[in-house]
Amino acid sequence: MVESSGAASRLSEPPARAARGAVTRAEHDPAADESLDLNRFRNVVNESFVPLEITADDPASFRARVSHVNVHGVSFTDIRAGAHTVLRTPELIAESSEHCVKISRQMEGRGIHRQHGRSVDLQPGDLVVYDTSQPYELSFTDDFRVLVMMVPHERLKVPPHAMNDITAVRLDGSSGLGRVVSPFLATLGTSLDELRGPAGVYLVQSAVQLVDTLLANSFDLNRVAADPHRALLESIRDDIDQRLGDTTLSPSTIAERAYISVRHLHALFHDRGETVAGYIRKRRLECAYLDLVNPEYAHRSVSAIGADWGLANAAHFSRLFKVRYGESPSEVRRRAFARN
Repeated sequence: MVESSGAASRLSEPPARAARGAVTRAEHDPAADESLDLNRFRNVVNESFVPLEITADDPASFRARVSHVNVHGVSFTDIRAGAHTVLRTPELIAESSEHCVKISRQMEGRGIHRQHGRSVDLQPGDLVVYDTSQPYELSFTDDFRVLVMMVPHERLKVPPHAMNDITAVRLDGSSGLGRVVSPFLATLGTSLDELRGPAGVYLVQSAVQLVDTLLANSFDLNRVAADPHRALLESIRDDIDQRLGDTTLSPSTIAERAYISVRHLHALFHDRGETVAGYIRKRRLECAYLDLVNPEYAHRSVSAIGADWGLANAAHFSRLFKVRYGESPSEVRRRAFARN
């Protein structure tokens, strides 16, 4: 399945009705389905992804089509284009405030990906991972089509020190778990409108979990992640996720259940660029968002859904929600159900 050994999974089932990661509402790229020249293509790609250098041997005849959607901080971009080369340079990386992992599914044609001294030649059905925080090069020598899924680093359970080992390695879409993940991503690539509806948040959850499982199995991440501090943090996160509705949830109660000091607890989260309170708030808002767009909970009031996830003060819940998502809880619910 992958040009390396290892097949042990380290993933467990996530808590019910839970999903980790930053969230934004679904967005449709206005350039979708337009025929783009090279300059317009550069602009659209840079808006959809991260800053990139794009060159073509024949700029005058270059044409491309791009369709893009962003759901809960995870983007999916369907690109159909002529031959060109893409560079992610150190200078462009220095301009970026956020770094992500890209998972590319070759839909048609051929693509060559280079990163960390490795080069991989992809055929239709193949998958590859690359990291926007490090330089890379993409080469397409003829017309092609790819689906690119872009995920913030923190959304995947890949240890930071293992990231270099999983990039620019071919993941076979016709064997092992690739036979599940590759067709699933291909289906999403040809049905981006489905991601813009209420079901989008659940489809994105599934996609992230499938990619996590594929990477864990393909690269034996259970072994490379054998870090007791990371294992403790994941255990604590799982415990928090199970108790998000508990209004007494706090650093002291969390530390007590983990048999560690509050100082140690804060240090664990700090090492991952998080705070304990920030993680709890983020998870509560994410779970509330999922319930707000779920028709099964249409009978519950907005304030009741907030209370379900430990945000009992309705005004406070609404303020936090709008800061994170740019919309009030009522607006999100109204927009989601208007699509049905």
